[in-house]
Amino acid sequence: MKYTVVGMLAHVDAGKTTLSESLLYQSKTIRKWGRVDHGSTFFDYDQQERKRGITIFAKQARLKWKDTLIQLLDTPGHVDFSAEMERTLGVLDYAVVIISALDGVQAHTETIWKLLKHYQVPTFLFINKMDITYASKAQLLQEIKTKLGDACVDFTDMDDAFYEQAALCEEALLEEYAQTLYISDASLQKAIMERKLFPCFFGAALKQQGVVAFLDALDRFTIQKTYPDTFGAKVYQITHDEQGSILAHVKITGGVLRAKQVLENKEKIDQLRRYQGNDFQIVQEAKAGEIITLKGVRHLYAGAALGYEKTEKPMLAAYLNYVVEPLQQVDLFQLHRQLAELAKEDPQLHVTLKDGTLFIRLMGEIQIEVIRQLIEARYGVSVALRADKVAYMETIRTAAEGVGHFEPLRHYAEVHLLLEPLPQGSGVEVRSDCPYDELAKNWQRLILDHLETTQFPGVLCGMPLTDVRITLLSGKAHLKHTESNDFKEACNRALRQALMKVESVLLEPYYAYEMEVPSALAAKAIYDVEAMQGTFALVSDNGESAVLSGRAPVAKLHGYQGKLHAYSKGKGKLFCSFACFAPCENAEALITQIGYDPQKDSAFPCGSIFCKHGAGFYVPWDEVEHYMHLPYQYQKKEAVLSPITHETSKRTYGEEELEAIFQRTYRTKAKENKKAFRKTEKMNKETTAKQPSERCLLVDGYNLIFSWPQLQQMAKDNMEGARKRLIDMMGNYQGYHGGLLILVFDAYQVERSQPMMHKDGDIYVAYTKYAQSADQYIEQATHELASNYQVRVATSDGAVQLISMSQGAQRISAREFLKEVEETGAFLLKAHQQQNTYHFAQPLAALRKQDHDAGRSEKEDEQNTS
Repeated sequence: MKYTVVGMLAHVDAGKTTLSESLLYQSKTIRKWGRVDHGSTFFDYDQQERKRGITIFAKQARLKWKDTLIQLLDTPGHVDFSAEMERTLGVLDYAVVIISALDGVQAHTETIWKLLKHYQVPTFLFINKMDITYASKAQLLQEIKTKLGDACVDFTDMDDAFYEQAALCEEALLEEYAQTLYISDASLQKAIMERKLFPCFFGAALKQQGVVAFLDALDRFTIQKTYPDTFGAKVYQITHDEQGSILAHVKITGGVLRAKQVLENKEKIDQLRRYQGNDFQIVQEAKAGEIITLKGVRHLYAGAALGYEKTEKPMLAAYLNYVVEPLQQVDLFQLHRQLAELAKEDPQLHVTLKDGTLFIRLMGEIQIEVIRQLIEARYGVSVALRADKVAYMETIRTAAEGVGHFEPLRHYAEVHLLLEPLPQGSGVEVRSDCPYDELAKNWQRLILDHLETTQFPGVLCGMPLTDVRITLLSGKAHLKHTESNDFKEACNRALRQALMKVESVLLEPYYAYEMEVPSALAAKAIYDVEAMQGTFALVSDNGESAVLSGRAPVAKLHGYQGKLHAYSKGKGKLFCSFACFAPCENAEALITQIGYDPQKDSAFPCGSIFCKHGAGFYVPWDEVEHYMHLPYQYQKKEAVLSPITHETSKRTYGEEELEAIFQRTYRTKAKENKKAFRKTEKMNKETTAKQPSERCLLVDGYNLIFSWPQLQQMAKDNMEGARKRLIDMMGNYQGYHGGLLILVFDAYQVERSQPMMHKDGDIYVAYTKYAQSADQYIEQATHELASNYQVRVATSDGAVQLISMSQGAQRISAREFLKEVEETGAFLLKAHQQQNTYHFAQPLAALRKQDHDAGRSEKEDEQNTS
């Protein structure tokens, strides 16, 4: 029997729960077929869901069809409960996206599609309500292809036309079809699993049309996943049973889970339950691939990971802040603890207590009412939820190294963190570039865990930080006096000190909207959108109704639904989904209004604590570098780094001097010498090293060979030939540009026990020891040469780039360097071809000068002409 987990996803009112009911009925899992409008479906057992006719909480059931056991998850379709839907995506083997044939692809449908792409979930589509639509199958399929992609193919009739369409979606399918005029089920299964093909089915779930064919397709075109023996599980939902016991709904992604088993957080599982709607069966064990429910665990939360699994950061987030105002006398701290328990079910609630005010974050009007009723039913407290302001965020535009020191009496920790900006929507990325011989692995793990689990505020308005990479550069502990909390304090202070140095940006959330209004009111709608500082595009206008789409700030667009309904007399429709966080339009006014002072935030201080004469004293953030115990690791570049110029370096290293540097790289005490150097080095604001004028280029040989297409192809047949070809190319390049060029090869292709270096023409070729990478050599050479050379490293290896950056070197990727090399080759070829202008005996320096003067003359001619 094949096991698979299938999730049902859709925009509200597309018929998702009705299709789920039909699948259960046709598979004879349920005997009586219910209806959503009657509140009698198998999944409609929650009172609020019956009352509203929508799905609020994810439900699960199991059904068998032929050789497949489908574990079905019915998810919420309303935008307000998107976070609940997103949490199920991480446990799905396949997704079914239901599209209403009446409404077509909605804005929220596109949001779901982006989420499925992010989580890489194979997807089927079911176009519902075909019995009551005026649109043809061809029209609907064309809209789906336009908005979701050309890989959406009609699987209803698997004829010649079908195979032709499927073959166009993937090269392997096309090749198979070209040879056999047919595509096997195995090939289709593989293409679907790899998200290169998306099967589309048409029907009417309310009338059981197309449901059996769809079940047949789920049996025929799905593949059972394989899982490791190592235990792993993902928690996608937290609920409570009728007795109030906490239930954790998980998917096992590896190994076996047994009743009474003790989890890694020291909690013991009382029961394993296999739910079927609102009923359950107690089991003794569950294997990988199963959806199971754990009873008796109190400290898990929705989105948690167990075993080898890692916690994933959600893409969707609530962005509307509300003040929780009790309507009766209550202990506010007790209510805060109760709502914190509620936040385990939905971490996006972000419950906070600040200055005697309780805040909660919600997605929309319906969720407000649902949460209010849930608080009253569970805790017996009536509350009002008053809109406060949207959830702003902060990011940075520049990079800086921050230092945090925490040394009150009998405590010690120092941390250096590098903050760098990331692209929009990246979130917070945490990593380490600190050697274990400088800071022990257990301390580094503690620091990284703290950085990953703490939501740090920015320094503009105290809003959460996003789109930032945090790198641990170095740290220091004391053998006797360092505790775990010391490093957490030092981390907080290091990050905040870095934020005080960089340029910060205030971000506000934006909606992606789709608005349908009568054509006569389109001008008013456009005027309103522009007044909101939003963007718009006229999607269609048939003379009766117009459709607009675009983006607008949540703060302005929130609540517009009521206004639209009023002036359009109920004919206007507005569909919104979260788009992104973008720079705030009125940032200065908002910063002034909020009045946040980062230096007075006691929870996240910007300064550090040092010790003197047995007592701790506070040092402001801008004076910390005069007291810090470790030197800076990252040097901020004051200007844009320019490419290597056409001037020959005056200073050259002798072969003996370079050989000495090379040998020092591999001394057994190299790291000890480096640590001793760092301890004695003093760095102050007033003393900064001047940038040398001479240039040195360090080239990561094998990285270039495997990155440049011509060398990569050559290396497949003859690695030695590719190596020699690269040496020749570097010789030509160095001959034209001058300077010192060292070509470094990992010696894994050349068996030798000792490193070696030799001079080939005017360049130096260095080989590391067998099975040793070039990272260490490049790091040490950069450090040794930096005082006399402008060092630049040519590589696309992320680790080598990071190492060279930490040593203050410039970097150039393999692709960009290839352009430079090709331009150099083109110029040299031109020089040889024009012998009447350039003479072979002419020095390369003269060639470079003529080339430079020619370029300058062309620029002067252009200026004179203009």
